[in-house]
Amino acid sequence: MSKSTIVRGAFLLTGASFLSKFLGMIYVIPFNAMVGPEGVALYSYAYLPYSILITIATVGIPLAVSKFISKYNSLGDYYTGMRMFKTGMSLMAITGIITFLGLFFSAELIANLIISDDELHNTVEDVTMVIRMVSFALIITPSMSIMRGFFQGNQSMGPTAVSQVIEQIARIVFLLVAAFLIIYIFNGTTTTAVGYATFAAFIGAIFSYGVLLIYWKKRKPFIDKKLAEQKSVHDIPKKELMRELLRYAGPFVIVSLAIPLFQIVDTVTFNRTMVAIGQGEISEALFGSIYSLSHKLVIIPVTIATGLSLAVMPVVTSSFTQGEKPLLNNQINQALQIILVFVIPASFGLTMLSSEAYGTLFGGLETLSLTGPLLGWYAPVGILFALLTVTASILQGINQQNHAVFNLCAGFLFKVLFNIQFIHMFGAKGSIFATAIGLTIAVVLNLIRIRSTVGFQFKPIFKRTILTGIFVVIMWIVILLVKLIMGAIFPYEETRLGLMLMLFLGVSIGGYVYLWFAYKSTLLERVFGERVRILSKIFR
Repeated sequence: MSKSTIVRGAFLLTGASFLSKFLGMIYVIPFNAMVGPEGVALYSYAYLPYSILITIATVGIPLAVSKFISKYNSLGDYYTGMRMFKTGMSLMAITGIITFLGLFFSAELIANLIISDDELHNTVEDVTMVIRMVSFALIITPSMSIMRGFFQGNQSMGPTAVSQVIEQIARIVFLLVAAFLIIYIFNGTTTTAVGYATFAAFIGAIFSYGVLLIYWKKRKPFIDKKLAEQKSVHDIPKKELMRELLRYAGPFVIVSLAIPLFQIVDTVTFNRTMVAIGQGEISEALFGSIYSLSHKLVIIPVTIATGLSLAVMPVVTSSFTQGEKPLLNNQINQALQIILVFVIPASFGLTMLSSEAYGTLFGGLETLSLTGPLLGWYAPVGILFALLTVTASILQGINQQNHAVFNLCAGFLFKVLFNIQFIHMFGAKGSIFATAIGLTIAVVLNLIRIRSTVGFQFKPIFKRTILTGIFVVIMWIVILLVKLIMGAIFPYEETRLGLMLMLFLGVSIGGYVYLWFAYKSTLLERVFGERVRILSKIFR
């Protein structure tokens, strides 16, 4: 297996995930303008419980199938992998129907947990309706996603990448058109517009499924050829297949729930606590600001980790199964370094330009003094989300998935126990602090377990993290100077156009400075194993 296997797979999935997240950020700009901050908060109320159920229904089994197929393919047994795929498809069809019914009929109960005070803008009836609208996507998404798992297990990342992008485009087009027609053509309510916006998840899933079926039809002859050439088969009873699959799937479900679980704590406690400390009138606006608008910006750097985790898990599983310890350590080292070299500067750069980014994309200059700093505090949490995603995938690849679950539960327990207290002490940003500490606990425990299991040495990671940190500090200084110079020329923070100009200059100049130092110091070359050609042309 070539050294660049992880890099190629990671960049393909990362590119698709980045484009999907970028589109997901861009559509929020007109959507926010149409439905307002309370409408965005209502949208978030529906999507957070949906995210948990969709993760349970889709991420566990498909990623377990990916690991299972990768394991048996590395042993030359393609037939067993195909058996598992067919079993998983049947299981996902049942799971999808069950989770749909569960979310649809529990919508009112969930709404009552979220909305607890008449001081809030949205009502229990509003939240119930949008949750029921989004629940329809659960019918089709599980079966669709397990096909992605099958392709990933065969280390074919293209179908997943393309289907993700098509799903997002279809969803966004339906969402924006429906909201525009309801509000501006038919003079409907914001609640109705948000309801159809959540239903767009079902439309996107249909388009994604269609793309995957096209890929399946094209790849089927190649798969049949592999099966025909196979010489040996592991005669595993179907009951044992299911037991092994579920043993893999359980930890995948728990770890993949990390972000939704941390956010659901805030969904239930944030508004109640903000009302208790006398800030109920701005509670929903700040909730939507952090966990919908700001989150879409913060999660963009995390797409590197998302793509990397999907690519690294089957590769690490293969190396671990074959006992190739030096290769395994190189793969873990490379995966962690890719995260640190890209996510750290992106997250801290967003912190430095938080008000400019928020004001440019989402407007609301009258409340920017509140929302901008919240994004600044939330941006570095993206580093922890990224590290948790990748370290958990590594643990799953080396059969330490139970420890990944335990470590996440330790961090989540901290969030549950201290979230309300932190909001009481620090206001809205207290929920961010509780999330950051909880994630740090989980990440540190994951890293300790990786080291004890495979004898991984963190010295190279530590050195390159320090070097990355030095370059980030230089980038910060340059951005600060640019902001001071711009502020001396004209008050850019008073207009959206001025904020946009400052954001463009800050990203362009700050990004250039960081990449120049990372390139000239050979940091990027050491991480990727070769020169980055596009940067060679730029800095020649």
